Amino acid sequence: MCGIVGYIGYRDAWPIVIKGLHRLEYRGYDSAGVALINDTLKIYKKAGKVSDLEDAVKGIDLNGKIGMGHTRWATHGEPSDRNSHPHTSGDERLAIIHNGIIENYSALKETLLSRGHVFKSDTDTEVLIHLIEDIQDQTGLDLREAVRIALNEVVGAFAIVIMSKDDPDELIAARKGSPMVLGVGDDEYFIASDASPIIEYTKNVIYLNDNEIAFIRREELLIKNIDNVVQIPYVQELELKLEMLEKGGFDHFMLKEIYEQPRSIKDCMRGRIYPSSGQVQLGGIKEYAEKLKNVDRIIIVACGTSWHAGLVGEYLIEECARIPVEVEYASEFRYRNPIISEKDIVIAVSQSGETADTMAAIELAKEKGATIFGICNVVGASIPRLSHAGVYTHAGPEIGVASTKAFTAQVTVLTLMALYMAQQRGTISQSKLIHLLTELDNIPGLVEKCLESNEKIKTISEHFKGALNFLFLGRGSGFPVALEGALKLKEISYIHAEGYPAAEMKHGPIALIDEEMPVVFIATKNSSYEKVISNIQEVKARKGRVIAIVTEGDTVVRGMADYVIEIPDADEVFLPLLATIPLQLLSYHIAVLRDCNVDQPRNLAKSVTVE
Repeated sequence: MCGIVGYIGYRDAWPIVIKGLHRLEYRGYDSAGVALINDTLKIYKKAGKVSDLEDAVKGIDLNGKIGMGHTRWATHGEPSDRNSHPHTSGDERLAIIHNGIIENYSALKETLLSRGHVFKSDTDTEVLIHLIEDIQDQTGLDLREAVRIALNEVVGAFAIVIMSKDDPDELIAARKGSPMVLGVGDDEYFIASDASPIIEYTKNVIYLNDNEIAFIRREELLIKNIDNVVQIPYVQELELKLEMLEKGGFDHFMLKEIYEQPRSIKDCMRGRIYPSSGQVQLGGIKEYAEKLKNVDRIIIVACGTSWHAGLVGEYLIEECARIPVEVEYASEFRYRNPIISEKDIVIAVSQSGETADTMAAIELAKEKGATIFGICNVVGASIPRLSHAGVYTHAGPEIGVASTKAFTAQVTVLTLMALYMAQQRGTISQSKLIHLLTELDNIPGLVEKCLESNEKIKTISEHFKGALNFLFLGRGSGFPVALEGALKLKEISYIHAEGYPAAEMKHGPIALIDEEMPVVFIATKNSSYEKVISNIQEVKARKGRVIAIVTEGDTVVRGMADYVIEIPDADEVFLPLLATIPLQLLSYHIAVLRDCNVDQPRNLAKSVTVE
């Protein structure tokens, strides 16, 4: 949630900041604002998209070599001009942008009100900048020390950037629980929520750690922790490429990312599987190979699409490695008293590596002695650093808010983990392992084949653009695929959609079936095939409209369903990687036909870094 950009150096700040906000708009697009210093502190902000802000400042002098910007996903206070960031102190000497939530802002606000502070917005962020101002007024301390003291008083998560018209040559940045990366150039520095606004200018970055404060001048960077101890920054080189952040001729990032899946899945497997010898190598968890032989239980914690990937992982790990697996919503896991021991392994799955609930679940599990494996797409993110070990997905940046290639990359990694665990535990024969790895090696090509159905799926979508509800049904590992298909549709087209195990249809959802109800079946030829056919017959008997995902060459379901979409034949283990593709395309085309903003669906942000 919320995107932050900052710049200090020899270039004009406005073009860098506004371009960075466009690249971060997937993190929030309720409002946007920019602060610049050119003799004085100037702030421009507007409810709506970044483009609305650009329209609002046409003809205005936007010069300045220091600036910061923010694109918002609203938490405290409705989307509006006055709630947009940046916010200022009462004397308008200081400005702040903020990603996160100040949980004790209400108590702080009451104290500040009693001291005569007047607030212009409904946000928790404005309270923080007033607190910093108040500390300076009460103590006479300089800004650096006032910021440090204020951050010791607040409870919650934050990534902040502060600038002062009294010191036009410094930006102050800090983080706790929300991501922040610093780009290091020659006599210039960049600040952002992630690396996408920075890569055009430098590949050298520093990922701020929790409770670190950066004091940034054109020719100097000083980092201290919240206890005032100087920290030695670790500069690393980005692997990100600029072309990864462009649409590349596609109408939407989401469609581009759907089509990138053959490559992203291949990148996920590169250097990790050796089909001819039947070997899986996962260097990220190799150190824990012995523990995997004796692990009592695996708990997968995740949110949203990552939770669906975790459900697929449950099927795969239990089937291949014969280890009991539980899949938990991180948001629920963290608020109860789960039974965890040092014999357990917790696998945390997150595309961004910054999901607040998942991070809190990790901390809880670590306190109870569990070993943490992280699955993440973003190198240097918080979750990999919190984990004992883990595996990166290497899917590349995903700009579309609705996850597509991130999901299949997570499923690919979980498949590799399941086979690696089976290999370590001796629960799979070598011949079976060679067979599965050979098939897995061919999956990118089969995904390419799934994408060939795009035009057919677009035609089918025409018939359902006016639907009010959808059901998605599947059995076995087809059930989490159904859940993911329903989530994609509701996220980007705003059609109410639910996923169920097909066998559960008779326990309630069948009451919804009539001639207006589209029902999507995962009906591939696997161990549940005959059962799913029976479920289709039950829907057709009640005049439901059936869209079926079937194995190539299937004639039985074709004779029953209203519409069929074929996917290539493959081992049942790999069903989720193939059956997901047509559901992504179906959701995409329905959303486009309904004139929805596919890449930036309403009320959603890419990374949920607050509760």
